[in-house]
Amino acid sequence: MGKRFLVRFPRFLALAVVLVVLGPGVALAQTFGYVTNANSNTVSVIDTSTNTITATVPVGIAPYGVAVTPGGAFVYVANQLGNTVSVISAVSNTVVATVPVGTDPYGVAITPDGAFAYVANQTTDNVSVINTATNTVTATVPVGNFPHLIAITPDGAFAYVTNQTTADVSVISTATNTVTATVSVGAAPLGIDVTPDGAFAYVTNVVSEDISVISTATNTVTATIPLGFRPWDVAITPNGAFAYATSQSAGVVAVIDTATNTVAASVPVPGFHNGTAVTPDGAFVYVAQYSFFSLPSVYVIATATNTVTATVPASFFPTYIAFGTPPPPSPTTKDQCKNGGWQTFTNPTFKNQGDCVSYVNHL
Repeated sequence: MGKRFLVRFPRFLALAVVLVVLGPGVALAQTFGYVTNANSNTVSVIDTSTNTITATVPVGIAPYGVAVTPGGAFVYVANQLGNTVSVISAVSNTVVATVPVGTDPYGVAITPDGAFAYVANQTTDNVSVINTATNTVTATVPVGNFPHLIAITPDGAFAYVTNQTTADVSVISTATNTVTATVSVGAAPLGIDVTPDGAFAYVTNVVSEDISVISTATNTVTATIPLGFRPWDVAITPNGAFAYATSQSAGVVAVIDTATNTVAASVPVPGFHNGTAVTPDGAFVYVAQYSFFSLPSVYVIATATNTVTATVPASFFPTYIAFGTPPPPSPTTKDQCKNGGWQTFTNPTFKNQGDCVSYVNHL
């Protein structure tokens, strides 16, 4: 195993957003974010319409990575010092399952069909594959040294894993759960995101202070973007036009034009940054921040102006962010079952509108 030249990082932030429409007569337009707080062993739930914390969910020890199932029903949280993944119900904001994985789990990503969660285990140098239907580990994939974060291509065919101390990215075929390619990048790769068209993966290299752009067609680096600061995480807008990279040293978030792979703007954000994520509508970027001189916060950047428009007080050491669309709670009126509304419920699920109406009648 190669020498680990970066010590363990502060464990901070995870976020997931929720847009819910219940059907005729009832609508919830609230959007929520789930933020992991590594030093308080909790996940904060942010209502993005007011940028206030509406719930705090206790999870495992030192939560870091976070991801939300495509249907929005569940939030998966990697607990680094607990060697587990907590599964949160987005409806009740409670932990409904705890899944043992490898040692020091850090990053987590979920396939577009919601069937599997991929978890990077730092110390065991592998990726645990969780079947989300049973919440059990069904495969373990060896990767490079000290894997950190994972991004899955939009078609669900491949999972890209950053390996810090081997300075490369492992490409896992999700069909076979084997590594099919290894791509050398800059020094100490950490953050990663894939463009919405699946054509490129953007990787932040902390020590070489740049971003590697990988062509997913050839699995080669086609561009290197110098930043001059220690980039931590990266998130790409839904239209693929821009990538936002956080910094552990410069107090700015870099806005990268993906058409030219150049820095188009720098947004001042105080402190040291961890994870970042773009809201599903592309209007805002959320950045987890911590400082030894100020309270930890989540900063909100408007993508239209590239300015900070809100600051949300956070718990101890916010880390990574993920957005999702949680389903509505159980129906309470028959109108909510109409016009396909019965299909939106997962607690419980219904076979048809009549099944939904029958449920309401028995309340």
